[in-house]
Amino acid sequence: MVHPNSFLVVTINGTGLIMEIIYIAIFFIFSSWSKRWKMFVVLIIEIGFVAVIVFVTLTFVHGNKSRSMLVGILCLVFNIIMYTSPLTIMRRVIRSKSVKYMPFYLSLAYFVNGLVWMIYALIPLDPYIAISNGLGALSGLVQLILYATYYSTTPKDEDERISELQLSMP
Repeated sequence: MVHPNSFLVVTINGTGLIMEIIYIAIFFIFSSWSKRWKMFVVLIIEIGFVAVIVFVTLTFVHGNKSRSMLVGILCLVFNIIMYTSPLTIMRRVIRSKSVKYMPFYLSLAYFVNGLVWMIYALIPLDPYIAISNGLGALSGLVQLILYATYYSTTPKDEDERISELQLSMP
């Protein structure tokens, strides 16, 4: 209804939505009541926002090209926000010269995800997917470079030292 020939994008994002619903369900099962309430409010706001976007797009914006542009720009903005959210952690890594608060696998996942989606977007040339994910791949690459730069200067936790000692003892 918005963008023709987007079966792969819908399939992958649908799978991600199912995984996120499972994650949120686990959170609701094991979290305290105050945290559940806060998450419930956030979810209601998000669902309301999406409902408004769907209503406006399907009611007031006509034609696949116009709908694709509106939804594409919104997705581009939110995708860039997602990919640039680790900038605060990157600043902390540079100041502390420690990668303690920047998980390697998350940085690697950002880089690979951005790179794969950017390559996918270049095949049919979808600028909305290519721009945000190209910036995401770049952000992930910067995180990996920071990780490589500051990994050796990161002080080890006491628990890590003890486990290393226990593993090295015969």
